[in-house]
Amino acid sequence: MDIDHSAHEVSLKIVYYGPGLSGKTTNLEIIHSKLPASQRGRLSSVATQQDRTLFFDFMPLDVGMIGGFKTKLRLFTVPGQVFYNSTRKIVLQRVDGVIFVADSQIYKMPENLESLQNLEENLKENGLDIHKIPLVFQYNKRDLPEVASIDVLNAKLNTFKAPSFPAVACKGDGVFPTLKAIAGMVMKLVEDISKPQPLKMPKLGNIVGSKKPPSNPS
Repeated sequence: MDIDHSAHEVSLKIVYYGPGLSGKTTNLEIIHSKLPASQRGRLSSVATQQDRTLFFDFMPLDVGMIGGFKTKLRLFTVPGQVFYNSTRKIVLQRVDGVIFVADSQIYKMPENLESLQNLEENLKENGLDIHKIPLVFQYNKRDLPEVASIDVLNAKLNTFKAPSFPAVACKGDGVFPTLKAIAGMVMKLVEDISKPQPLKMPKLGNIVGSKKPPSNPS
């Protein structure tokens, strides 16, 4: 997270990750369209022939005061195509939480698994552990035929026992529950740092040394 103590402001970065065309950009478009203008920033995107997002979507989202800090969420997506992997790594720098958007269609499972493994590797290269960072799964495209069951998706992908949500992002279904879940997880980080920390009294030996002072000669 980025903390500006002088302005009492904290910015938390959330990244939507997943295979190409799984619905990452659609999530941000829905969120942006539903929020009042006072609560959202400009949504920027770059489209290519291979993928809807070349670099990232950026949307600062003001969520009010927490623990005396004005808190904002910055929402990003990564490109799904493998040959943009260097961009994925850049977007993951200083990330506070990840939403993995999986395509629920059965034939997309290999792409989901590949993308999830890629996420773990890229987090590791940024000094982060996928088992420790706030993580939420969204199983998108539930309205399409031949989709895997939620139980199968959880068994194959969500070995982390992270929160998971079914979604039809293009209709807005599941979009905000997913965002609310990850927001609650990352904002807990702000609450933790804003709590007064108890003073730890140093041991006397750490100040004057552990050796006994020499006794006065008689």
